[in-house]
Amino acid sequence: MNLLDAAAVFAAGVAAGGINTVVGSGSLITFPTLVALGYPPVVANISNNIGLVPGGVTGAYGYRHELKGQRGRLTRLASGSFVGAVIGGLLLLGLPAEAFDVIVVALIVIALVLVIVQPRLQKWMLRRREGEHRPQHGGPALWVGVLLAGMYGGYFGAAQGIILIALLGIMLDDDLQRLNAGKNVLSAVVNGTAAILFTLMWLFADARIDWWVVLLIAAGSTCGGVIGAKVGRRIPPLALRAVIVVVGVVAIVNLLA
Repeated sequence: MNLLDAAAVFAAGVAAGGINTVVGSGSLITFPTLVALGYPPVVANISNNIGLVPGGVTGAYGYRHELKGQRGRLTRLASGSFVGAVIGGLLLLGLPAEAFDVIVVALIVIALVLVIVQPRLQKWMLRRREGEHRPQHGGPALWVGVLLAGMYGGYFGAAQGIILIALLGIMLDDDLQRLNAGKNVLSAVVNGTAAILFTLMWLFADARIDWWVVLLIAAGSTCGGVIGAKVGRRIPPLALRAVIVVVGVVAIVNLLA
């Protein structure tokens, strides 16, 4: 990795940390950047996942005021995120690399669709919430949904935050900013769990991790998480979505080339 490549990875980490805090699709910035620089897709995905953990922590901390009063609910839901992340991570490590190359293209397409339809999805969520009362913890259905989102995040992760905010908004009766704070915590649990699993497999098996990439993305995403929590809401949503969609399309082209 030369200096220019290192700068590109760090910058992608900053962008991803901020985007994950505000929207939840930062891997659509970092993952395509790594693939474009020549990293094998599975190595890029695992290294990216580990590197984004610090950004998830700083993003969750930045929303600490909105997290007040949610400890019981998030503790329960985090168990689903943990189980799902373990299953998704094991699938990533157990399936052939060729399967990842095919599956990840489909997942990126799903992620891009979610990024595009998110505004309409949020409006629909708000309409659903009017006049309805839902259980404080969302019930078993939300726990299962969070587990499935955790599987998705443990395997690839792009736009898992959008999936989570949709689930939380539909199943819980709470302010959207508080739900976004909860989303950041659950995403951090998924990424952290998968990162521990991948590191253990690197130590005791044959998982491939590029630790320079991890370090650069970790440093960038840490800064990005802080920035996203403070000023991310000021970024024009349309511009942010446009950048994510363009980068995602580039990723698909690179993977299919």
